Amino acid sequence: MEHITLLLAIVVVTALVFDFTNGFHDTANAMATTISTGALKPKTAVAMSAVLNLVGAFLSVEVAKTISGGIINEEGIRTEVIFAALVGAILWNLLTWLLGLPSSSSHALFGGLIGAAVMSAGWSAVNGPTIVTKVLIPAIAAPLVAGLAAMAATRLTYKIKANPEAKATAKGYRAGQIASAGLVSLAHGTNDAQKTMGIITLALVTQGVVAPGSNPPMWVIVSAGVAIALGTYLGGWRIIRTMGKGLTDLQPQQGFAAQTSAATVILASSHLGFSLSTTQSCSGAVMGAGLGRKGGVVRWSTATRMFVAWGLTLPAAGLVGAGAEFLTKQGPWGIAAVAVLLVVGSAVIWSLSRRKPVDHNNVTDDDLDAEPAGVVTTAIAAVTPPPAAGSVAAVADEDLKTTIPAPVPTDPAAPPAPAATV
Repeated sequence: MEHITLLLAIVVVTALVFDFTNGFHDTANAMATTISTGALKPKTAVAMSAVLNLVGAFLSVEVAKTISGGIINEEGIRTEVIFAALVGAILWNLLTWLLGLPSSSSHALFGGLIGAAVMSAGWSAVNGPTIVTKVLIPAIAAPLVAGLAAMAATRLTYKIKANPEAKATAKGYRAGQIASAGLVSLAHGTNDAQKTMGIITLALVTQGVVAPGSNPPMWVIVSAGVAIALGTYLGGWRIIRTMGKGLTDLQPQQGFAAQTSAATVILASSHLGFSLSTTQSCSGAVMGAGLGRKGGVVRWSTATRMFVAWGLTLPAAGLVGAGAEFLTKQGPWGIAAVAVLLVVGSAVIWSLSRRKPVDHNNVTDDDLDAEPAGVVTTAIAAVTPPPAAGSVAAVADEDLKTTIPAPVPTDPAAPPAPAATV
């Protein structure tokens, strides 16, 4: 570490700040369904996730090697490029967190890195085949695979148990949810913490501190693991709200199926060195679990906003990264200007978030940011099989209640009958 310059130190600190935002941005991936179904209390859930993210950071370095030696060509890349890329990624993470959208921190980092590298050295600085095979294809495949797996697993769980609403069965699935949530947290640390390790290692390569193709030094692994664990413990409550309540209403069986499916996809990709988005995998699994239960629905208006955020992440972070790199190329004053823009932008987003705060006290409130059922949701709910003959149907959604006017009494002196609600 004796070769670390002031600029490199700034880049390392900025990378750890990104890792911190990655932690609280992606806490929902592991714990949103566990919190929404009541399997764990909010603070207990994020504490558990933080510890397992830290453990996961030490399990593999395959994804870190993909970041440090695969996305862009290392030759000729300046340290300032890494700084500009991180600025783009951090600002996009904070903006989507403010909006409560579970976008991909991974793609924000890739977008910032690609934009800054292209601004610095042209399109030749980017390894197109690697981006396609290890970034774009997993981005499309991961949510689809996780969603289909969660849908199939959900249907299987409801078929195995004839009475899934029984208290003992629900308790068992809650225990399974806790275990599967821990697995997702471990997988998240294995995949996402490595991205920061890779970006720091790439910065060390640009300064000649380590040789190209080297594994991350131990101090890099430890610092990245601690940063993502601290961010996870802080809790990205806005995104937890969206994942746990905004996309669909989950029962413990669905939560267990969603988390198990997502964890399997993430761990498999980490083993293969695919730097996929854990957010997209978990979001796809949640939607699949929502559709897997008979009568279950997905709130497509929320899902559509999420899909738009997914599509904008790479280009938006790339444009910010390119703009930041344009400034850093101007010299020391440009680097200082980018640093000031990062601090000011982060402060503005934070102040906006305080206007309507979401924390562990109100993250599961039903009336917070309530969204009416859309046309697709209502149509799907309408095909739910009717209850058995002789049973009393209780409509859970108060919005679906209909007031039937009382009949006009024949006796003018008789008081009007009360309206009936069904």
